[in-house]
Amino acid sequence: MSALRVAVLADTHAPRFWKGCPPGVARRLREVDLVLHAGDVCVPSVLDELAAYAPVLAVLGNNDGDDVATWGGGVPEVLETELAGVRVAMVHDSGPATGRGPRLRRRFPRADLVVFGHSHIPWDEVTDGQRALNPGSPTDKRRQPRPTMALLDLAAGEVERAELVAVD
Repeated sequence: MSALRVAVLADTHAPRFWKGCPPGVARRLREVDLVLHAGDVCVPSVLDELAAYAPVLAVLGNNDGDDVATWGGGVPEVLETELAGVRVAMVHDSGPATGRGPRLRRRFPRADLVVFGHSHIPWDEVTDGQRALNPGSPTDKRRQPRPTMALLDLAAGEVERAELVAVD
């Protein structure tokens, strides 16, 4: 596929916070070609639910157990792939905000885009040509004003659009 519309989620924390796909998330999932989940799914049924909308690529979070790790043939701790010509890396915990950009560039030197979660804080920053993106959480907003996810348009090796969106 030459262009992809991608939904990015993290930190859904089912069943404590994710009781089922929130309507604001479901509405956006109907328009995507792929779902990325940056960890802390907590139960594999969330990935099954997301996969009903589009194929899912996920990484393990610190709250994910063996049942999530074995979902769909295996969920790794780190994922590196290419989507519509964009080199993507995904990991749950990127470490502290201070120094994040240079640290991710060193860890994933060939990635154009690094997707991460863990903090529940939306983040979209470009450092040295590499975009680091945390979609926040669609269910456990913690100290953020609203629950969030991200939408990406990828084509011809470029992130044509990255948008953090509120989903409540």
